[in-house]
Amino acid sequence: MTIITGQDSSGVRRTLNAGGASVAYYSIPAAEAAGLGAFSKLPAALKVVLENMLRFEDGKTVTVDDIRAFGTWAEQGGKNPREIAYRPARVLMQDFTGVPAVVDLAAMRDGLKALGGDPEKINPLNPVDLVIDHSVMIDEFGNPRAFQMNVDREYERNIERYTFLKWGQKAFNNFRVVPPGTGICHQVNLEYLSQTVWTDEDQNGETVAYPDTLVGTDSHTTMVNGAAVLGWGVGGIEAEAAMLGQPISMLIPEVVGFKLTGEMGEGTTGTDLVLKVVEMLRAKGVVGKFVEFYGPGLDNLPLADRATIANMAPEYGATCGFFPIDDETLRYLRNTGRDEDRVALVEAYAKENGFWRGPDYDPVYTDTLELDMGTIVPAISGPKRPQDFVALDKAARTFTAYVKGQREGKDATPKEELRWEGEGGAPEPTAIPGDEGHHARGYVNSPDGKHYQLHDGSIVIASITSCTNTSNPYVMIGAGLVARKAAEKGLNRKPWVKTSLAPGSQVVSAYLEAAGLQEDLDKIGFNLVGYGCTTCIGNSGPLAPEISKCINDNDLIGVSVLSGNRNFEGRISPDVRANYLASPPLVVAYALVGDMNVDITTEPLGTDHDGNPVYLKDIWPTQQEIAELVEKTVTREAFQSRYADVFKGDEKWQSVETTDALTYDWPASSTYVQNPPYFQGMSKDPGTISNVEGARVLAILGDMITTDHISPAGSFKDSTPAGKYLVERQVPVREFNSYGARRGNHEVMMRGTFANIRIRNEMLDGVEGGYTLGPDGSQMSIFDAAMAWQDQGVPLVIFGGEQYGAGSSRDWAAKGTALLGVKAVIAENFERIHRSNLVGMGVIPFEFTGGDTRKSLGLKGDEVVTITGLEGDLKPLSEVPCTIRYADGSEKTITLKCRIDTAIEKEYVEHGGVLHYVLRDLAAA
Repeated sequence: MTIITGQDSSGVRRTLNAGGASVAYYSIPAAEAAGLGAFSKLPAALKVVLENMLRFEDGKTVTVDDIRAFGTWAEQGGKNPREIAYRPARVLMQDFTGVPAVVDLAAMRDGLKALGGDPEKINPLNPVDLVIDHSVMIDEFGNPRAFQMNVDREYERNIERYTFLKWGQKAFNNFRVVPPGTGICHQVNLEYLSQTVWTDEDQNGETVAYPDTLVGTDSHTTMVNGAAVLGWGVGGIEAEAAMLGQPISMLIPEVVGFKLTGEMGEGTTGTDLVLKVVEMLRAKGVVGKFVEFYGPGLDNLPLADRATIANMAPEYGATCGFFPIDDETLRYLRNTGRDEDRVALVEAYAKENGFWRGPDYDPVYTDTLELDMGTIVPAISGPKRPQDFVALDKAARTFTAYVKGQREGKDATPKEELRWEGEGGAPEPTAIPGDEGHHARGYVNSPDGKHYQLHDGSIVIASITSCTNTSNPYVMIGAGLVARKAAEKGLNRKPWVKTSLAPGSQVVSAYLEAAGLQEDLDKIGFNLVGYGCTTCIGNSGPLAPEISKCINDNDLIGVSVLSGNRNFEGRISPDVRANYLASPPLVVAYALVGDMNVDITTEPLGTDHDGNPVYLKDIWPTQQEIAELVEKTVTREAFQSRYADVFKGDEKWQSVETTDALTYDWPASSTYVQNPPYFQGMSKDPGTISNVEGARVLAILGDMITTDHISPAGSFKDSTPAGKYLVERQVPVREFNSYGARRGNHEVMMRGTFANIRIRNEMLDGVEGGYTLGPDGSQMSIFDAAMAWQDQGVPLVIFGGEQYGAGSSRDWAAKGTALLGVKAVIAENFERIHRSNLVGMGVIPFEFTGGDTRKSLGLKGDEVVTITGLEGDLKPLSEVPCTIRYADGSEKTITLKCRIDTAIEKEYVEHGGVLHYVLRDLAAA
C-alpha cells in the first residue's frame, strides 16, 4: 500500500527509534516549528486527522493551506469547517454490509470490462478485513447443543454467501475474511486487528509509523476509538470508494470535550455509565462532531469501559467518541497479546508526536460538558431508543406508564412518563381481575407440560449479546457471578424467557470457562448460542410457537432485555414491542424475574430452596469480587491462543469450495447473490444534475426514522413483497433467512425498503408497516406503488422529520431508496452516515428552512413536488426553491437547503453515485 505521496514539501518527516527499530514519521511539532500553525492545543482526535494531512500533502488533493486550517482551529473557537480529503489506513466490514460491498466490487469488474478497462484494476488499495458475524441466528438455546446446532443451521442458510465471500478472498488483493464462529467484527478489531500506531513501507522501502485509522461498514466501528484508534462507520458504497483509493471528503470537524471526573460507585457498571453518556450527548447535540473524553476520571476507567462508551457513538449521534493514548492504552495492548515492540512504539510515538494524555493534557475544544462518574446509578434504556435512559428504580413505573400510553394510542418517552408521576402519577391502568396492573393477558400451555400466564410486560427475550458489552470482562464476569449466586439459591430463568449468551469473541469463553462461570450460566439457561451479533441485530430467532401465538392472539406488549446498543422498534423480534438495553448482570436478573412490571430494586426476584425471598442485592457481586476474577482469568495467553489461527476457520469453513475466476460467475438461480443493475448500460461520460420535476410523494415519515425503519435487517413473512418474491422462486418460508443475510440480492432488498413492520407512513391513518397510496389512490405496499409510479415515468420524493436516517450505517437504506425511484429526501435534518449514503447513491438530501416542516405545510401525500435550481453551477449547501402543488390546485413555494455538502459530492451525484464516479475514473485511466 502507498501510504504517502512520495514528497515532503513541508519538511516535517522525522525519524524515531522505538521497539528496537528505527521508523520514519510525520512530526506535528516539526510542522508547528515550521510556522504552519499552532497545533499543540488541538485535541488528540483532531491531531490524528492533521497527521493524515501532513502525510498525504501533495499540493493537489491535500495542500499546505489544508494544514494551515488546523493551525487556526483552536483560535477560532474550535471551528474551521474547511473541506479536506482524508485517507484512512484500512477498512473493516461485517458480512451483512460486506456481502453487498463485494457484490458491488464484482459488478464493477464486469462494468469496467464493459467500458474497455482492465477488471484487475478493481482491487482494494487499502487493507480490508471482513468478519462474518451477522449471520448466526438463535434457533436453539438453553441447552448444551445450542452452539453446534446454530452453527450447522448458519451454514445451511448461508452457504451461497460464504462461497461468494471465499471467492472474493481469492479474487481481490488486500482482502481477508475472518470466518464464522470467531467473533464480532468490532471486538475482533479491538482485541486483535488494531494496533493504535500502524506501520507500513513507503515507495522507497522505508518503514513509516502513523496513527491507526479506519472506516467500517458498520456504525459501531467507533468502538476501537476506546483504544485511541480513530474510526467511524460509513456506508458500504463510501467504504468501497475508500478501499479503491478515493479519499473521504469531509469538513474539519468540531470536537466536543467530555470531561469525566470521579469514579464509579459500588453496584454500577460501565453499561450504566454509557447509557447516561448517551442521554447527555443526545441532549447536547453532537451529530457530525467528534467527541473526545478527557479529565482525571479516565485514570479510573479501564479500556473495556472506554470501548463501551466509544462503541455507542452512533447512539449519541457523534462521528466518534475518542480516548487519547495513555498508560491504560498500553496496559490493554500488552494484556491482549500485542507484540512488545509494538507497545513500545505506541508509547514512544504518542509522546514524541503530541498524542499522549498525561497530567498536563488540556486541549482546546469546540464545547465541553462534564460528568462525575460517582453520580452514576444502575440503569436501563428503553423501550425503543438508546437515549431513553431510565434509572433502575424507576423502570417498572415508567413501563406501566408506557403500556397505558400504548393502549390509549399515545407515545411517551421515559421523561414524559416520569413527568406524569410528578403531576400526581399516571392514571392507573384498567385492571383485569386477578391480574391487577396489567392491561392484557393470555395463557400458555407449553409442550413440556408447563402452564403459565403472559401479560403486558412479560420478558420473553433476555440476551447477553453485542460487542458493546461482551467485550467488557468486568460486566461479563459480573453476569457470571450473578448466575452463580442465583443458581446456588435455587433460582432459575422463568420458563417463558428465551435466554442466550453470544460473546463477541472466543476469548470471552476462555475466561468464563477458566473462572468456572460458564457452568453457572448454563444452569440458568445462558448457554453459548454462537459468536456473533445475534439478538442485537435482530437475529434473536423465533420464539416458541405457543408463546408467539399467545402474544399475537392477545395483542400483548412483550419485552426483551439485551446487553446491546440498539433497541429500535421492530428490530429485536417481530413478537416484541418494548426493548430495553441493560448490562449483562441485569439481563440475568431480568431473566430470573421474567416481568418488567417488577421493581427489581425492591421486590424479590424469586424464592430460594427454603421459600425465602431473594433480592437483587443478595446475588449482586462486589466490584472487588469481579476485579479479582478478571485479574486471574483475563490473560495475555488467552488472547494469543484464541487469535493464533483467526483466519483459518473450522472444518466447515475450510470445506467451502469456490473458483479462482477473475470475475464472478453469477448463478442465475441464486436468491442470495445477484448482479446489481447499477452499472449495466453505463456510458463513459457522466451526466448532469437535473431539477426534480412533477414528483409524487412515496411516504411522509416522522421523527427519528432510523435506517432500521428504512431497510430492516430481521425476518419477514411470506405475505410481504420480499416474501412473495422468494415464494415465487420456490424458497420455503423456513429458508427465508433475514433481510440482512439477503443484502447481496437487490430484488429482495428493493422489496424490503421501507418495509419495517413498525414504520408509520403519515399518508395513512393508524396503519403500521410499509404501505402507501398508489397512483390510483388505493393502499398498497411501498414497493408496488414505487414500481407503478416508475412505469409511468414519475419521479418520487420522501418527506421526513428530525434525525432522519439515525442508527446503523447500512447502505441499503440508500440503495433501496434509489432503486425505488426516489430522487429526493426532504427532512428537518439528517444523521451523518445516511446523508452521505444518499449522496453516494445519487439521491439528493434536502432540509427544510425557515421553520417549515411536513406538519406546518399540511402535507397529505397527494401533492406534486417540483425542486428547481439544481441545474448548472450548483454550489455545495445551496438553498433552492421547491414548489408544492396541493390536491385543490393551490401552490406554495418554500426554500430547501440542498445537503450536497462538498464539491466532490456534487461530482458523485452528477455521475449517478460514487461508485460510478470511481468506475469512470478507472476506465479513463
